[in-house]
Amino acid sequence: MSVAILGTDQLSIPTSVTGAGADDNIIVTMKALQEVKKIKSSNNIADDFGLRLGVKGGGCSGMSYTLGFDAASRESDLVLDADGVNVFIDSKSMFYLMGMTLDFSDGLMGKGFTFNNPNATKTCGCGSSFGV
Repeated sequence: MSVAILGTDQLSIPTSVTGAGADDNIIVTMKALQEVKKIKSSNNIADDFGLRLGVKGGGCSGMSYTLGFDAASRESDLVLDADGVNVFIDSKSMFYLMGMTLDFSDGLMGKGFTFNNPNATKTCGCGSSFGV
């Protein structure tokens, strides 16, 4: 499974899910990846820790995104490689995240990670909650 670089600003990571196509790949922008690496470095997080990306029930639209670091993958995780950064996604979350783009915004309207999810049928104003 190989990561494709889309232009110079995005990585397309195959999900390794049987039957999934290129439209189902997880996209991570280089800006988001640089921020993840910066956070790891500034907080002395070990290089072998992975980025855990997932969803959980809750939030004003029904589900919310989770993002953090884990020392190791879990048995039910899909482990994806984003330019040397392991991305851990549990199999239940993958269903909701297929085709999603993880980006990072540092503009005047706010700073933080953003999720562009084609599976979401509704989202909240803060962008961290969605419904399907």
